[in-house]
Amino acid sequence: MAKLLQPPPKFLPSEWHIANKNQYHRAEAERSRSERLVAESQRLVDEIEKTTRKSQSDVNKKLASFGFIFQGLPETVGATWAFQREKLSPSPFRLNRSAKYNLEKDVKDKFVALTIDDICFSLNNNSPNIRYSENAVRVEPNSVSLEDWLDFSSTNVEKADKQRNNSLTLKALVDRILSQTANDLRKQCDAVDTAFKNGLKETKDARDKLAVHLAKVMEEIASQEKNVTVLEKAILDQEGPAKVAHTRLETRTCRPNVELCRDVAQYRLIKEVHEITHNVARLKETLAQAQVELKGLNRRQLALQEEIQVKENTIYIDEVLCMNMRKSIPLRDGDDHREWAGGLRPDAVC
Repeated sequence: MAKLLQPPPKFLPSEWHIANKNQYHRAEAERSRSERLVAESQRLVDEIEKTTRKSQSDVNKKLASFGFIFQGLPETVGATWAFQREKLSPSPFRLNRSAKYNLEKDVKDKFVALTIDDICFSLNNNSPNIRYSENAVRVEPNSVSLEDWLDFSSTNVEKADKQRNNSLTLKALVDRILSQTANDLRKQCDAVDTAFKNGLKETKDARDKLAVHLAKVMEEIASQEKNVTVLEKAILDQEGPAKVAHTRLETRTCRPNVELCRDVAQYRLIKEVHEITHNVARLKETLAQAQVELKGLNRRQLALQEEIQVKENTIYIDEVLCMNMRKSIPLRDGDDHREWAGGLRPDAVC
């Protein structure tokens, strides 16, 4: 069954800085080791070359005394408004709707009463629809006194006025909240923009430092490759003197009778063979170390190149993608905050 793709791991800024410093230190350590090995290799090559030359010179002098002549050696507001609306909306809006309903009902009843009174006012003794009504002087059980009627009407008007004033106060409060929210969002936006700029600067600085270390590592790779070539040549250069020493020893075994003497020249030839063998072993050991360092430098080069690519990708995401998206944020000085926040129009009544 196919596995779900996991999101890449996330790191803290402190971990990001530590990772960059580790890259710098590893690159510097690889380069320093390589430089020391190059210097040591050059010193070893020079030392062995001098030793070989001296040994051959000594042997030549010893053999010359017996008549022999030899040749010499050659890479590091919507949520706030929704919360305030949810917090402030239900009670005031409900009270406003209730006051509006009561006023509309009262106005409707008064309009009906006024219409009836107008009809009554228009009646006279000659009106065709006048008649006797049974128990016309009765008092309806649901009727109210004039004082009650005045109190009811006044109460409705007072409640409506009070609720209207409350709504205006709430509207002013909401406008202040929207304005403050817009200002807070603007500050947050500016803070995030500043954080983006600072982050981009740090990332670019880290990328540039990695590039400097990469250049030094590549320079050291070239130096180490040259050092490997020098060591390989130095090992090959020892073949001639070694063959000469072996040939001399073998040839001297052909001396007749008592002339087959273990003289000074014989001991010096044996010593020369041991010296050359030891020197070749040292050169090969140094060559092996140089090749290990070269591989380490190549690995460091790849690691630095990969890290630089990661930094380039980070810069592209932050500078090209994110910053361009943030330019579309509508909150700017002088904007009408009520529009984007879905706030109240200046002429609106809750």
